[in-house]
Amino acid sequence: MNVSVSQVAAMIDHAILKPELTRTQVDADLALAAAYKIFCVCVRPSDISHAVSTLEGSGVAVGTVIGFPHGTTSTTAKVAEVIQGIADGAVEFDMVLNIGWLRSGMVAEVEADIRAVVEAAHGSLVKVILETAYLSDDEIVQGCRAAEAAGADFVKTATGFAGGGATVPHLKLMRASVSDAVQVKASGGVRSLDTLLEMLALGVTRFGTSATATILDDLAKRDAGEIGPGVIDERSY
Repeated sequence: MNVSVSQVAAMIDHAILKPELTRTQVDADLALAAAYKIFCVCVRPSDISHAVSTLEGSGVAVGTVIGFPHGTTSTTAKVAEVIQGIADGAVEFDMVLNIGWLRSGMVAEVEADIRAVVEAAHGSLVKVILETAYLSDDEIVQGCRAAEAAGADFVKTATGFAGGGATVPHLKLMRASVSDAVQVKASGGVRSLDTLLEMLALGVTRFGTSATATILDDLAKRDAGEIGPGVIDERSY
């Protein structure tokens, strides 16, 4: 697929979410995001205001996570996180749906949980994390449909903390389970240019990754003819 570095950068949410990251490490990632002119960083809730002030004028948006990483916090708590996130300057919210409820067949409750977050976001983008590694195909379909019914903007594969991430079969299923009004975000295991391009061809429009530099550097090298297509290695991050 013929895409430019700037086009791919505009589809990346650079993840800065590991609990052990120090402020120095967070700052290094924020500097990377600004240097590569990626679309958005996704930071821990406690880092929102710092990220906003650090990235001011860079053109990089700041997003955060809600109910992360397990999705088991109450709806009231999720709504409170969104309200605080908006106050701190976040403009996108990646929420984890209640996985146990979905697996229990409590789809109406899952939809209501998502809707409360969407309403609290007041028009800011909401991406619903399914955590597909824990779900059957039927549950993935139900989760996608609940997210769309609740007004979410995206359905997303994974947190990256559940031992599984984005797969081609799950992404195909997710894309087929929502209308064109809902976009699909791949997250968890998006570590190479070839993986990203394969998923882009499936209709994925946003990518959560911490391998931003590797992906964009490899695309720049490919554009320069330094490496051929299909030979990017899978690096572990």
